[in-house]
Amino acid sequence: MASAIEERLADLGLEIPEVAAAVAAYVPALRDGDYVYTAGQLPFVDGALPETGKVGAGEGLVPPERAEELAQLCALNALAAVRGVIGSLDRIVQVVKVTAFVASDPSFTGQPAVANGASVFLGKVFGDLGIHVRSAVGVAVLPLDAPVEIEFVFKVAD
Repeated sequence: MASAIEERLADLGLEIPEVAAAVAAYVPALRDGDYVYTAGQLPFVDGALPETGKVGAGEGLVPPERAEELAQLCALNALAAVRGVIGSLDRIVQVVKVTAFVASDPSFTGQPAVANGASVFLGKVFGDLGIHVRSAVGVAVLPLDAPVEIEFVFKVAD
């Protein structure tokens, strides 16, 4: 039987994907007491990145609006990783922290808007439990030339 969170996702036209395979020597998520920490989540869809490159305005760059959609995919992949550790997403009692890394063209300063793709999505899924602290950081390059990578911390109940 699907969890209430998975039903909410279905109402949004989404479903939890398979846990994205690690691209190096780490695990996708790890529980420590009441918290689950995710590794940096890339916007994989069926094991592939739908976009690569730097975020910014102009020829050959990933548009900020598209990067915001990719940030939502990062969050969806994080939920898959968390479910893999705790079994049911209904055990999440708070989204605690979101740290977004945006591969940015040197002139791009809209990292917070890109990170909103994950933050707004988590608010839709978890309501008040989705309110969190956040950092949005521009970086030169990310693994596999991904435009966005995001880490999450969730508080969970037994």
